[in-house]
Amino acid sequence: MAISSVAELTAGLDDARVKIDFQRALSAPPGAREVVLVRHGSCDPPAPDGLIGGRSDPGLNARGRAEAASAGARLRGEPVRAIYISHLVRTAETAAPIAAGHGLEPIVDEDLGEIFLGEWEGHGIASRGASGDPELARVFAEQSWGLVPGVEDIDGFGLRTRRAIEAAADAGADGELVVVVTHSAVIAEFLRQITGADAFAFLHNTNGSLSRAIRMPDGRWILASFNDTSHVHAAK
Repeated sequence: MAISSVAELTAGLDDARVKIDFQRALSAPPGAREVVLVRHGSCDPPAPDGLIGGRSDPGLNARGRAEAASAGARLRGEPVRAIYISHLVRTAETAAPIAAGHGLEPIVDEDLGEIFLGEWEGHGIASRGASGDPELARVFAEQSWGLVPGVEDIDGFGLRTRRAIEAAADAGADGELVVVVTHSAVIAEFLRQITGADAFAFLHNTNGSLSRAIRMPDGRWILASFNDTSHVHAAK
């Protein structure tokens, strides 16, 4: 049995003769599915009275459009089979350059939407952070979105996040990957689940960044890379 990467170790544990080349780059073996998680580009916080359907739904600003273009250029040469986005406009605008480079129409899945922050929607996490808001500081100290008044059910958020990304992976194929353009908390929650890390361990992913995960043939996930921003920095 040929092993193309360390990741394939799990595919042959019942074979004592399995050979592993620890020097080869990690790659998705046959039957595995690779998903690239892209955080949407930067956007300006909306005014509290600018909510759409009760959600903060701003478009990209100039910096965000540049980040989206960089992500599109980075992924242009890769074998992208499908692109998934949330129902929020910032993911659609981020996905547009990626989709154009591959002639694909993004698929909308509302389960990929950012966590609903209840009474904080429209009031801006960024502005709270910039002002040293003690309530936000407590959320981060205790790593719990449940402290936000009116936040969506946390268990439900975790379930929909996993459901959406598993569904996206199902659309993949050997030798191809699926791109999921989504939000910071969604990426953080999914990576927390597959690694067993602390709740907010992956929350600080950068706008326009790429994180890659591989679902092995037995259903287990491997985190291949996190918060890759080399394309964003190269474009500056």
